[in-house]
Amino acid sequence: MTMRTSYSKAVGFTLIEVMVVIFIMGIAASAVVLNFSSESPEQALKKQTQRTAVIFNMASDFAVLNQRQLGLRVDQESNSYYFMALNEEQEWVKLDQDKIFEEHTLPESFSLSLSLTDLPWENDNNLFSSDGLDEELSLDNDRVEIGQEEEKKLDPPQIFIFSSGEITPFSLALSYEPEFSRDLPVHFRLNGQDSIPLIIEGPLDALN
Repeated sequence: MTMRTSYSKAVGFTLIEVMVVIFIMGIAASAVVLNFSSESPEQALKKQTQRTAVIFNMASDFAVLNQRQLGLRVDQESNSYYFMALNEEQEWVKLDQDKIFEEHTLPESFSLSLSLTDLPWENDNNLFSSDGLDEELSLDNDRVEIGQEEEKKLDPPQIFIFSSGEITPFSLALSYEPEFSRDLPVHFRLNGQDSIPLIIEGPLDALN
C-alpha cells in the first residue's frame, strides 16, 4: 500500500508540472501572436495619414459635385479634425451629410501640427493669400450682438475647400514622439498646394 501511494503522488506531481508548462507555453504563444499581429507605430501612423488624405480628397470631390464651400478644422490640442460647410446663412457648420466626414481623433500616442505660412511653395502672387480670401468665407463677428444668448458659433476652418476644386495651401504633420519608450520618433506630412490630390511625405525622422 505504501508503494502504491508514493507512486500515485509522483504521477500526480508530474501531471501538474506538465499542465503548468503547457499553460506557460500557451501564454507565450499568445503573446507572440499578439505581438506579430499588432501594428508598429510607424505603420499605424502611416494608415492615419493615408486615411486623412483619402477623406480630404473625397471632401474636395463632394464640394465640386455639390457646389458647396467646405473647410477643414484642425484642433491640435485634442489631436482631432473635422470637415465643415458654409450654410445658407453664411455660417460654418459641421459637415454631417456622411459619417466619413465626422470628427476624427487620433490615438493618444499621435499628434497633429498644422502649418499655413512659410510653406516652401508659397509665393507673393498666391491666389489664396489671406488678403485674397472671399470675405463671406470668414465669420462675421458683427452679427453676434452683445448680451444675446446664442449658441456659440464654431470657429471657422483653417483650410478652405472651394467648389471650384481649389484648396488653400497647407502642411499637416502627423507625428509619433514616444516619451517612455525605446521606439524612435516618426513623422508623416500631408501637403496641399492649390488642388488635390494631397502629397504624402514620410516616414520622416524629423520635421524640418
